[in-house]
Amino acid sequence: MANGRPREFDVELALDRAMELFWRKGYEGTSLSDLTETLGITRPSLYAAFGNKEVLFRTVLKRYEANVVTYRRKALNAHSAYAVARELLEGAANLFGDESKPAGCLGVQGALACGEDAEPVRQELVANRSAGERALRQRLKRAKTEGDLPADSNPASLARFLSAVVYGMAVLSAGGASHKELLQVTELALRIWSQES
Repeated sequence: MANGRPREFDVELALDRAMELFWRKGYEGTSLSDLTETLGITRPSLYAAFGNKEVLFRTVLKRYEANVVTYRRKALNAHSAYAVARELLEGAANLFGDESKPAGCLGVQGALACGEDAEPVRQELVANRSAGERALRQRLKRAKTEGDLPADSNPASLARFLSAVVYGMAVLSAGGASHKELLQVTELALRIWSQES
């Protein structure tokens, strides 16, 4: 006896489509009707496959972090503190400036204009950004310990600066900034980085 009807849709493709939709419209801006129409499934199928909208968003966010924001891992594994900064900023500029993808960043777009009902999602996105900054701070602490940053440098402030520039570029991208303009921000931030670190 079968364990139920097989799914009539490609789950991986559905997750990619949901990710793009949340990325473009944000969490609250994406309705269940948007999701069912974009994924080409009914509400019962959506709930059966992914749970509710919040669970789907959390799944999509993990997928985004693992498969799209690959520049962050590359940056954290860079050989020097300057290379960490360069990989992080150039990677963000390249992602946010890629016209084949939605503008901005899912982690930023998803949290815009969240009301009380979406507070758990907003908190998850804040925690996600904080975890990224924490990992960056740890990498820069290691650089300081290894003598790759001056003894008087502040890894926490440097990590906060890089995070602010990355998320600022996401906002600029969502407002229409071009890849070229984002690379100009990167170049300026790297000049400032060289003076401060």
